[in-house]
Amino acid sequence: MKIFVISDIHGSIYYLDKALECFKREEADYILILGDILYHGPRNPLPKDYNPKLVAEKLNLYKEKIIALRGNCDSEVDQMLLEFPIMSDFTNLFLGDKRIFATHGHLFTEEKFPMSKGDILISGHTHLPLAEKKDIYIFNPGSITLPKGGNSNSYGILTPSSWKIKDLDGQTFKSIEY
Repeated sequence: MKIFVISDIHGSIYYLDKALECFKREEADYILILGDILYHGPRNPLPKDYNPKLVAEKLNLYKEKIIALRGNCDSEVDQMLLEFPIMSDFTNLFLGDKRIFATHGHLFTEEKFPMSKGDILISGHTHLPLAEKKDIYIFNPGSITLPKGGNSNSYGILTPSSWKIKDLDGQTFKSIEY
């Protein structure tokens, strides 16, 4: 199984379209959205081609493939536009023999959730791509719309044996095998 992981769309139809092209090119099975889907948030600039309604319409076309979580910029009114659930603060997934704890990252962090050695924590929120191994694996796909720290707009690819972070041209710039 291959999971396409994105975070922090922030209402940009321009970057969502680019990400969905990547999803198709990657031939992934599911899209895991780590929150901040429609609204740009009061601390962020308006992203390129900000159009939350069109973002919702486009994502609804993929509703059977989407697993989504609530970010700090998501609200109940956003859920009214989306045809897949987004109001959960976290979810647990299993990929092969790996347990995955997925969250946006503003409520749950490595220190705030008990995990077993070898588990995977995936979060967004910081807009900074991350692939790190401690007792657990810590992954962040960065942001497809508003990357920080001089990083590229990016997404993650999760398989039973690896995590890759790629730019929107499909070039891997961080990876880890487990």
